[in-house]
Amino acid sequence: MHFTFKNFLPHILILLGFIVLSVAYFNPVVSGKAIFQNDIKNYIGMAKQQTDYRTTTGEETYWTNSAFGGMPTYQLGAKYPHNYIKSLDLTLRFLPRPADYLFLYFVGFYLLLLVLKVDYKLAGLGALAFGFSTYLIIILGVGHNSKAHAIAYMPFVLSGILLVFQKRYLPGFLVSVLALGLEICANHYQMTYYLMLLVLVLGIVYLIDAFKKGEQVHFFKSVGILLVALFLAVGLNATNVMATQEYVKESTRGKSELTITPDGSPKNITHGLDKSYITEYSYGILETLNLFIPRFMGGGNAEDVGKNSALYSFYVNRGVPSLQAQRLTKQAPTYWGNQPIVEAPAYVGAVVIFLFVMALFLVKGRLKWWLLATILMSWLLSLGKNWFFVTHPSPDSNPITNFFINYFPLYNKFRAVSSVQVLLELCIPILGIFALVRVFNSFEKEEVKWKALKMTTGITAGLVLLLLLFKNVLFDFAGINDAYFRQNYGLEFVNALQEDRKAMFTADSLRTLVLVLLTAAVLYGYLKKKFSRNITICGLGVLLLFDLIGVDRRYVNNDDFKSAIEVNKPFQATQVDQEIQKDTTYFRVFDISTEGSANPGRAPYFHNSINGYHAAKLQRFNDLNTFYVSDLKPEILNMLNVKYIIAEDEEGKLFPYFNEEANGNAWFVKRLKQVGSADEEILALDSLDTKETAVIHNPKNAYASSYTLDSTATIQAVIYKPNYIKYQTNNKYDGFAVFSEMYYSNGWKVTLDGKETSFVRVNYALRGMEVPKGTHVIEFVFDPEVVKKGSTISLASSILTGFLLILVLFLEIKKRKKK
Repeated sequence: MHFTFKNFLPHILILLGFIVLSVAYFNPVVSGKAIFQNDIKNYIGMAKQQTDYRTTTGEETYWTNSAFGGMPTYQLGAKYPHNYIKSLDLTLRFLPRPADYLFLYFVGFYLLLLVLKVDYKLAGLGALAFGFSTYLIIILGVGHNSKAHAIAYMPFVLSGILLVFQKRYLPGFLVSVLALGLEICANHYQMTYYLMLLVLVLGIVYLIDAFKKGEQVHFFKSVGILLVALFLAVGLNATNVMATQEYVKESTRGKSELTITPDGSPKNITHGLDKSYITEYSYGILETLNLFIPRFMGGGNAEDVGKNSALYSFYVNRGVPSLQAQRLTKQAPTYWGNQPIVEAPAYVGAVVIFLFVMALFLVKGRLKWWLLATILMSWLLSLGKNWFFVTHPSPDSNPITNFFINYFPLYNKFRAVSSVQVLLELCIPILGIFALVRVFNSFEKEEVKWKALKMTTGITAGLVLLLLLFKNVLFDFAGINDAYFRQNYGLEFVNALQEDRKAMFTADSLRTLVLVLLTAAVLYGYLKKKFSRNITICGLGVLLLFDLIGVDRRYVNNDDFKSAIEVNKPFQATQVDQEIQKDTTYFRVFDISTEGSANPGRAPYFHNSINGYHAAKLQRFNDLNTFYVSDLKPEILNMLNVKYIIAEDEEGKLFPYFNEEANGNAWFVKRLKQVGSADEEILALDSLDTKETAVIHNPKNAYASSYTLDSTATIQAVIYKPNYIKYQTNNKYDGFAVFSEMYYSNGWKVTLDGKETSFVRVNYALRGMEVPKGTHVIEFVFDPEVVKKGSTISLASSILTGFLLILVLFLEIKKRKKK
């Protein structure tokens, strides 16, 4: 085929349409506003110290002291040298956030359908179905940006893989390298892991098909090419991958050394997260119908039920002023599923589900089977602890989940199993579009098309009618928190709430029924030759956009946008913050106020703190927190150098409690208490005088058990930066110093008077070292070797990728000239 501008024009127009739609949906960005995302608000607080350091010095720090007593910044937006794949990613995301992610949704899915040889018009329709899928919009509203980022690149990765299996080896290899590189760059390993599960299913189906067709050589050649592409993609992200791998072993995603809980009982030892934590967010079996009927289970935890609701009447009848009643009904807890918190239903769309069901009758071959197998796997895994006929689910109830947690590599590193449904949200629209491909295919028998339309209409409309007719028999509309509501607000409140749940169920079921019948009517018109192909596509497009955007706007709309300054500077210093900041010494803050608990990123925004907001904090700090910090154990706060505690008085007014017992940045101890296990080490802290004694685990007689403490000895931090701390010491005797800094062996280096020496872990989570008598300078520098090695690999991989890009373009041009 000869490529001309005319050939590309439809695709250019489609891409322009995607840009317009992305910006139109998030239209406040045009006026300079930014979307308010609660997760990102706390992330900004966590990352402020490193951001300020980068702005001030022009350098990057890979350690922050602002949260959890100190931690690496590898998962806080650290910037690495020679990270050129990130530059490509930023180029693709040229639109203002979050319109950039929506645009990526569209483009990736459009490319995937083109690779599957779908007509560009249907590919455009499919892109809208995927991009406006409610879950994908919701995660943008709440601030799960890295998740959205990784999901957006999934179709790109599949495009590269399918090109290779289509024997277009060179372009497939290059697309795979770049797409996999971008996927890894998105830095949401849980989503990338789920993509791996999808690719595994695809590979099994293609392997079976290869044996049937006698194409084993082609299959294994393709796999080899893709493995090389993966290797090169990892190389493009080498620094991030290597740093993350190094950090995860020390984080809460790794294995704790402890075998006991704070009450002394045996701990369930795992190499990953606890099963109950993994399955806390498990999708209900019936909740799956949310994919088809948006508020089947009441929508989210805070729905607007309006003035015509039973809840509004309940408030007004009890003397609540009308305006206050309206405010209360905007946050009605109508969700009645079993998950702790749900922002919104994961609605795929009535139109899309209709087309998906139709595809079950029309689509054949390996495409259908790898998509269906992925959908089934995704659904079963999303159930988590829930299983058929189990009325009281536990983490061990679901045999599929149990198998994956126990035997599938790395599966136990991820929580919120309900999010695996992103796979079915990707696969269902693909099958739905292929139903239309078959409908528009002149070679498909007309009677087959008619039968598929009749069966699909009967199944989908019949299901909705059945649910509507028997809703009072099938469901009680009772949620897991209703007992709490009954106890605190009374039975009448719960009855009103359940009436509103029932009303929402009825309204959205009727909405879905109407959309199903309209979709069937459009396809009926086409099969009766009343509508042309283009009119049919336009009609379905209008229904699809009305359907999905109508639900999306319930949860993410213009009300979520604020001024850019307010979003980018989400916290304002209180009088207490300003008072604490007058202290120019080096210390930590612990915010135990209601505001601090609700916004754990707030304290790190202003202070070096032991608060924080992150899914993977250092394991040792987490253990300290579980055993002691959460109970405000004084000696533990002292050794962490917590000088100020932000608290509330009886009237709710904030005040800074000054902890005059804080140990300071460093101190000399008299004794080292030697213990033989991590359990003994953390338990010893319960009665430890941290100013006098330090606990050390298995020192192998490398240190003395006692030291002479000079009453005039001093050790002071004279320079305190995130990645560099300088101490000056003066002591008449050889001593042992404890530093109120988190122990992390990978990257921190220490020198004594300019000569590198070593330090050891003490008090379970802090640093300690012997200091000879006299006056000395001790310097701690965080200079991780992993960043240097990773950056070198990234540079080499980028050069190789660039060379391959030129080679592929040259060979493709040469091949087309021959043709």
